[in-house]
Amino acid sequence: MNIIVCIKQIPDTNDVKWTKDNNIIRDNVISVLNRYDYYGISFALDIKKRVENTKITLLTMGPKNSIDSLQLGLSMGADDAILLSDKLFSGSDTQATSKTLCKAIKNVIKDYDLIITGQFALDGDTAQTPYSLAQRLDIEALGYVSELVFADEKEIVVKSSKEKGTYTIKSAFPVLIAVSNYKDEIKKPLIFDYINAQNKKIKILGAEDILIEKQDAGIKGSPTFVTKAFRPENKRDCKFINSVEDLLKEVQNV
Repeated sequence: MNIIVCIKQIPDTNDVKWTKDNNIIRDNVISVLNRYDYYGISFALDIKKRVENTKITLLTMGPKNSIDSLQLGLSMGADDAILLSDKLFSGSDTQATSKTLCKAIKNVIKDYDLIITGQFALDGDTAQTPYSLAQRLDIEALGYVSELVFADEKEIVVKSSKEKGTYTIKSAFPVLIAVSNYKDEIKKPLIFDYINAQNKKIKILGAEDILIEKQDAGIKGSPTFVTKAFRPENKRDCKFINSVEDLLKEVQNV
């Protein structure tokens, strides 16, 4: 089985900086692997334990320092890694991102059974990219996946947890799975895992390599944009209540 895990390196929430166009600056800032993509990698690794001859390829789009997250994924147990890095990709919204990932999958990777993503990216929190990518690849998408029930070379059974309940879903391949809360405990690589990961070559591809047109990538290919970005201010007023009677008065005045 061939699995593609799409991951994203995001700025540390304590180190966010913005451009004049309200895009997040991703160069020369502290960055971390998106939390939900940890779940995605863990999900793929659990499938690998169940299905023989499974290969996991990590795929991400971002600046050169995104190699850090790819190496982390390799140290966790992934087999290969691809970084899509080109100035042309800067400022991509979810539509341009899904187009870029789609081009890499169709024109470079080509052979896959399962695509796994995180349900959300904590720097955007739109949850749009997984479904947009699935639509472009013309495959089904299963969202809010929280548990792996069964997997073999032909099909997969998962549990999807949503507001109205938990659903058990079976799907043939190919399919895209967006993982939400999967495991509380995530595999922590050992020093030898990091050493082995550093010995694996990460393929770096630009726009020409994946055959994407300039008008489809980055800001040019993004119909949406951020009009305003700001840090929320936490303002809390504290009022002391000395008796039940005072509390009732406050409740009645709300």
